[in-house]
Amino acid sequence: MADFESHVNRWQSAGILDAETAGRIRVFEAKQEKPAGLRWQVIVVLVLGAILLASGVALFVSAHWEKIGPSARLAVVFAMVSVFHLGGGWARARFRGLSTALHAVGTLSTGAAIALVGQIFNIQEHWPAAILMWAIAALAGWILLRDEAQQTLTLLLFPAWLLSEFSYYAEGRIGDSVYIGRFLVVWAVLYLTFFIGSRRKVLRGILFAVAAIASVVGICYLLGGWNSWGDQTFLPLGLRAWGWVDIAAISLLFAVFNFRKSLIPVAVAIVFTIALPWCQHIWKDPYTINYSIHHEPNLAAHALVAAFAVFIIWWGVRQASQALVNLGIVGFAITVFWFYFSDIFDKLDRSLGLIGLGILFLAGGWALEKTRRNLVSGMKKTEITIEEAL
Repeated sequence: MADFESHVNRWQSAGILDAETAGRIRVFEAKQEKPAGLRWQVIVVLVLGAILLASGVALFVSAHWEKIGPSARLAVVFAMVSVFHLGGGWARARFRGLSTALHAVGTLSTGAAIALVGQIFNIQEHWPAAILMWAIAALAGWILLRDEAQQTLTLLLFPAWLLSEFSYYAEGRIGDSVYIGRFLVVWAVLYLTFFIGSRRKVLRGILFAVAAIASVVGICYLLGGWNSWGDQTFLPLGLRAWGWVDIAAISLLFAVFNFRKSLIPVAVAIVFTIALPWCQHIWKDPYTINYSIHHEPNLAAHALVAAFAVFIIWWGVRQASQALVNLGIVGFAITVFWFYFSDIFDKLDRSLGLIGLGILFLAGGWALEKTRRNLVSGMKKTEITIEEAL
C-alpha cells in the first residue's frame, strides 16, 4: 500500500493487530524498495530534446526541400514519421521516457507530413482537414501507446480542429472573434478543472499552462466586442448554431464525465462569455469621415472579469487546487491593473499616476499575497483533517 501507516493505526486501534505485529509490518514496509520515477531534470531534458530534435528535422527538410524531386520528397516524409516511431518502439523496453519522447516527435512529424504530402500532390487546400487528420493520428497513438504525450497531443489537437473549422467559415464576418473568444475561454476552463488531482502530472501541467494562456487570449477577443468595418455581414444562423455546439454542447458533455470538478465552472464560463462581449461603451467619432464607430470595454466589463477571477479562486479553494487559486489571484491582479491603466491613470497627473501605480503594486501585491497564503494554508489544514478522519 502506498499509505499503510493510517491503515495500520486504524487496525491497531480496533484491536485487529497487536503492537508487535504492527511493528513488524512497519519494518517490512520500510525495507521495501520503492520504484523511482523520473526526476524533473530528466523530464525537462527529454522534453527539450524532443523539441530540439523536431525543430532540427523541420529545419533540415525545409532547407533541402527545393533541391529534391517529388518522389524523394515523399520518401523523406515517410522516413521522417516512421524512423521516430520505430525508434520509440525499440526504446520502449529499455527506457520508457526516451520511447515516449520519440513517439511524441513522430506524432508531431505527422502533422508536418500531412501538410507536405498535400503540397507534393497539389491537393485542394482545406487546412482544418489537415488538423483533423493530425488529431486522428494522435488519437491512434494514444490508443496504442497509452502514454501522456499522445494523450496531450490528442486533447490539444481536437479542440484546435473544431476551432479551425469554425474560423475557416466565419472569417471576415461580424462576431467571429467573439465566438473564437468564447470557445477559448470555455474550453480553457474545462481543461483547468477537469484534470485537478490527476496523477498524470506532465499532462496536467501542459494542459494547465495552455489553458491559462488560452483563457487570457479568449478574454482579449471577447473584450473586442462586435467590432466591424466596411461591408461585413453577421454570422449566418447555421454557423452560429454550430459555434454553440462547439462552445457549449461538447464542453458540457465532457464536463459531465467529471461532474464534481468541471460542470459548474464550465456552465459559469458559458454565462460569462455570453455577457462579456455586450459590456461595451460604443460611440461615434464626428471628426472622421462617415462617423467612425468605436468600441471600448465599460466598467461592467472590468467588474465581470474580476468576478470571474474571484470565482476561479473560490473553485480552486473548493477543489483544494493551489494552481487554480494562484491562477485566479494572478487574473484578479491583472484585472485591477488593467482598470487602473484604462480608467484612472490617464485622468491623473503623470507624477500622481506613477505614485498611485507604486502604491497599487506595493499594497495590492501585499494584500493579494497575504490572501493567497491564507487560502493555501487553509486548504492544507483541510487536507490534513480529511486524512486524519480517514
